[in-house]
Amino acid sequence: MKTFIKKLSKTIAGVSAGLILATAGASSVQAIDTSVVDEAWGKPTFVYGGGLSEAEIQQTADLLKIENMNNVASTPATGEDLQKYLGYGSGNSASMISSVLVQRDNNSGVNVNIITPEDISVITEQQYINAAITAGVEDVNIEVASIRPVTGESALTGVYKALEVNGEELDQERMEVAQDELETTSEIAEGEDLDEDESNRLDGAIIEIKQQLADIKEQTDELATREEIEQIINEALEKYDLQNTISIENINILVNYFEKYQQTSAIDSEAVKKQLNEFANDLGDRLGDAWQQAEESGLLDRIANFFKDIARSIANLFN
Repeated sequence: MKTFIKKLSKTIAGVSAGLILATAGASSVQAIDTSVVDEAWGKPTFVYGGGLSEAEIQQTADLLKIENMNNVASTPATGEDLQKYLGYGSGNSASMISSVLVQRDNNSGVNVNIITPEDISVITEQQYINAAITAGVEDVNIEVASIRPVTGESALTGVYKALEVNGEELDQERMEVAQDELETTSEIAEGEDLDEDESNRLDGAIIEIKQQLADIKEQTDELATREEIEQIINEALEKYDLQNTISIENINILVNYFEKYQQTSAIDSEAVKKQLNEFANDLGDRLGDAWQQAEESGLLDRIANFFKDIARSIANLFN
């Protein structure tokens, strides 16, 4: 029965967090206007999955609200691109389904909007942003869409391809480490069965860890030891109230990841520091705004009453 209560409590908490976050959600990310021409890139860039048919490419374009294909620069993301940017895969494009629309937006930070969350089953917007910053992506708006269910783990390939066709190349090692980050954080979130609120707090902890490691490098001109990394991770998890949520095994996985992360040029990149600060502020505002909107709308009262009704129902089971 204790196990049942624990699982039920986690489910209720997840529903509550989801309801609260839904009031703020990703709607704050402005949709990409494909009629706008950027001075640096010109047209926004549409990178579609190389495994799509012509009809499916058009279907994906419709999801991304691309009304006129002449208003975007189009190119496929292939299996060979996956090998080139991320260092793995067979080179076969059949599984390349998810697609992105990318627009340069100076001084905007990195913004991601998943247009089809029902079909991007594993990766969240915040996980995309965190990993993209690690790779060296700056000041872009990204929309992600898929016509059928995919994990979304290869979507960053499309972002890197968009940058390359516009004359911007990223560091190979950082792209591969960013993919490692994306897979690590998503697997931890999935393995620990984190709800939306917990997943957002994990993203906040990841930002905190990156910033602390950068501070050590700046202050000492040395990389953090494994013991220091573990301490920083534990402190960040405690700060975000995840110390009793993330297992020791997953903490060790994070330690292993951040040992690799600090070996890249991301550790002392001023651009990364700037993007992380903007992301941290945006994430904090998003969570804060969601709570305020929920309170003002009366949602918190309804959630409280929901808890009371559940408690009564459980009590009645034993009467």
